[in-house]
Amino acid sequence: MMVSDAEPLQGWDALLLLRDQPLRPGEERRLGFVFLSGQEAADTFKTAGQFYLWEGRFIGEATVVS
Repeated sequence: MMVSDAEPLQGWDALLLLRDQPLRPGEERRLGFVFLSGQEAADTFKTAGQFYLWEGRFIGEATVVS
């Protein structure tokens, strides 16, 4: 069994603000998020800077821009 010093993965529920246009595979877009867990989740993402999108599996990655 391998032991890792890495921090455990965290998950936060969020809604992507897609403006009624689906995000297609390979597409890059600047969009907003609404975090269902409030400011604590938003602060976590700002600190991380980059994160993965999960919908039953990894579906993309994101970078915090502001």
